[in-house]
Amino acid sequence: MKTFTDKRRNASSDGGNSGFKMKQLPFMGVICSVTLYIVYRTTNYQYYETQMETKLHPFDSVEDNELPSGKLKDLPRGIMHTRSDLELRPQWRKSLRSAVKVNTNKNLLAMPVGIKQKEHVDDVVKKFRTENFTIVLFHYDGKVDGWWDLDWCDKAIHIVAHNQTKWWFAKRFLHPDIVSTYDYIFLWDEDLGVEHFNPGRYLEIVKSEGLEISQPALDPNSTEIHHRITIRSRMKKFHRRVYELRGKTRCSNISEGPPCSGFVEGMAPVFSRAAWRCAWHLIQNDLVHGWGMDMKLGYCAQGDRTKNVGVIDREYIVHKGIQTLGGTGELTKKTKKKRGTSSGSSGLDPRAEIRRQSTWELKIFKERWNQAVTRDKDWIDPFPRQQRRRKHKRQSKFVDLYD
Repeated sequence: MKTFTDKRRNASSDGGNSGFKMKQLPFMGVICSVTLYIVYRTTNYQYYETQMETKLHPFDSVEDNELPSGKLKDLPRGIMHTRSDLELRPQWRKSLRSAVKVNTNKNLLAMPVGIKQKEHVDDVVKKFRTENFTIVLFHYDGKVDGWWDLDWCDKAIHIVAHNQTKWWFAKRFLHPDIVSTYDYIFLWDEDLGVEHFNPGRYLEIVKSEGLEISQPALDPNSTEIHHRITIRSRMKKFHRRVYELRGKTRCSNISEGPPCSGFVEGMAPVFSRAAWRCAWHLIQNDLVHGWGMDMKLGYCAQGDRTKNVGVIDREYIVHKGIQTLGGTGELTKKTKKKRGTSSGSSGLDPRAEIRRQSTWELKIFKERWNQAVTRDKDWIDPFPRQQRRRKHKRQSKFVDLYD
């Protein structure tokens, strides 16, 4: 039986325990507050580090960051660099401690070239060199030695593969990860006159108008013009569409796709970094002539192709129409006939074989596109084919109206 004294002792003991617990509450609150503060500061610091990393390495993608921990487990993460470029590096420097020169070339010009078009290529490269472009030449005839007398030749990158096309070279040597340091990629043919073209002023227009894919307009006096939208308008700085109310291809203000709007031709396209990453994947490894690609490039415009694709009128070029692959690198038969000259040759024209191959590749490309669209159930076409057609009550000639 508990006595009164025992009860008092128990009460005192319980009161002491309660008092101890009450004293612990503020202490635990401080501990929790400190812990939360540390977690907050750590999270904030990690976020800050992520933001700084993004600014310092803006071209690193999620796939790049996941790569070391995924497929490359044999190497320590810090030894791997996710970016590269096409800049030349010296084999030695005057001082072993001297810093590596920071790359200042922000844009890239890549061209397929043959020695017979050396004069034309020299004119083009000189224009781009003054604007600090990196130059890549794809030599399809293998005759690299004939270029060394040009003062810029040793500063360019030369890639040789006999009788290959521009798209063949681009697929193999212009991988998006390799050219990710360049803001814009110019993938041009060699038969272009640049007397009225300035790369710097061209890019000023492209950037100000937010064009992801573009091309310089063609002088109306060019030897070959395939699409009305590429012809220069003398009254405009640039245009995104054309109006044509006659012929097989009719373009009106309700036309939403190539070749009326959202279109550039394959002879002189210019891509932003993001657009090129998409376009590179569109190039088929085995279809080397690129026929059909121009009609699909709008899908790489990083949004609305009617707004993000355009033709620059103020800086324009001349298309000389010189066929090289499979030929002599001289004027085409069509051009010679126009100028009243004779081809001076007889027999099979290799250009006919190339055209036959190109036509076949176009058919294959269309089939692949249609099959891919059918099989990919998750893909939604952002540019559905225009269903409604406007009836035109009158016929008209070319209309020089541009947006």
